[in-house]
Amino acid sequence: MRVAIFASGNGTNFEALADDQKLKDAGLEIELLVCDQVNAPVIDKAKKRNILVYVNSLKDYPDRHLYEQAIIDKLAPLKIEYILLAGYMKVVTTTLLSKYAGRIINIHPSKLPKYSGLDSIERAFDAHEKETGVTIHYIDEGVDTGPIIRQETVPIFADDTVETLEARVHEKEHQIYPEVVLELLNK
Repeated sequence: MRVAIFASGNGTNFEALADDQKLKDAGLEIELLVCDQVNAPVIDKAKKRNILVYVNSLKDYPDRHLYEQAIIDKLAPLKIEYILLAGYMKVVTTTLLSKYAGRIINIHPSKLPKYSGLDSIERAFDAHEKETGVTIHYIDEGVDTGPIIRQETVPIFADDTVETLEARVHEKEHQIYPEVVLELLNK
């Protein structure tokens, strides 16, 4: 399966996917990293793994349609079958959705539909929830509203800080995202 991974930041979920030996053995081919932040640490992580990088900033385009069309133009010759979002901090619109309908997967740090959008971990912590979680879902036209593929719970302990909770959420993400992609590969 030929995939592009979209990321905007540190790239820990990118690393979890790129370094998973079971995914490599099953035939996952990461053809491209698409990043919207010119100085994101994920760029160096992709380069160290000899994965092609495409940095594309929305501010360089007059509208989101042209921005996403440029991404489509970059993906097309690579014969990308799936897009895996891994901390990509842009809302995907119909331009990209129409080309890759049912083939864009996202990971989100909460048990959707709770705490969709930004700052999910902090909002769950600040609300004194007993648990939060991780959701992997297909992308649709809403924000974190697409069909859920898998969810896992992450407890919030009385002595947690935002940092300790965030570390456990990320640990769960790094565990289940490769598992979900492997299931997809095996179908």
